[in-house]
Amino acid sequence: MVDSNKPDGLAVSEVLAAVLQVRPTSPHTGAGEGVLQVLLWKRALEPHAGRWSLPGGRLGPNEDVEASIRRQLAEKVDVRQLTHVEQLAVFSRPDRVPGDERVVATAFLGLVPCNVDPELPADTAWHPVDALPDTAFDHQAIVLRARDRLRAKLSYTNLGFALAPAEFTISALRGLYSAALGYKVSATNLQRVLSRRGLLEPTGATAPTGPSGGRPAALFRFSRSDMLVTDPFAVFKPPRA
Repeated sequence: MVDSNKPDGLAVSEVLAAVLQVRPTSPHTGAGEGVLQVLLWKRALEPHAGRWSLPGGRLGPNEDVEASIRRQLAEKVDVRQLTHVEQLAVFSRPDRVPGDERVVATAFLGLVPCNVDPELPADTAWHPVDALPDTAFDHQAIVLRARDRLRAKLSYTNLGFALAPAEFTISALRGLYSAALGYKVSATNLQRVLSRRGLLEPTGATAPTGPSGGRPAALFRFSRSDMLVTDPFAVFKPPRA
């Protein structure tokens, strides 16, 4: 049912980005350990002033939607080091934004590797995806859609490259996959699956040993840094209770 309070005519178009990153839970947390978080900023204007919202804004007259969201992320929240961007969905419910204008949003999923820490404006912060604050409009639904898209694609593509640094141990990679998927992943099984698909290659180097010593862990890298469908029928599943 169309909201009769909305004026006739063309809708206003905006772009929004759910930028996700596995971030450490404390400064002492090791690489690859942490929780999946999303970048949000506080709205300064009504409607929903003071609520946390996804970064983005109105689509410029001379730009396509992906160029627009990349520009706005760089200009407004200084996020430039995205390893992956893809269109997520169009959100067009007539009453999604209160007011006289109808606003249609094209939402994107963006990924930042775990070893990057962008310098953010004072009104912008990272928030755990599974413990979101009070958000504006339908932005919580967009964040959860982005989380679900990431989890699905980790099963049948090589998208893990976008969460990881250039080189990593299998233990660190397991931590990244566990944080993104929401359950603990077996390091042995993860290495077996990704190696069988030809996605991992050893660097020939090892990670520095920790204070307790022990055998240094081998370093790996992803064989490609662009998204590739590797097994369209595969799916990672949580372990049985």
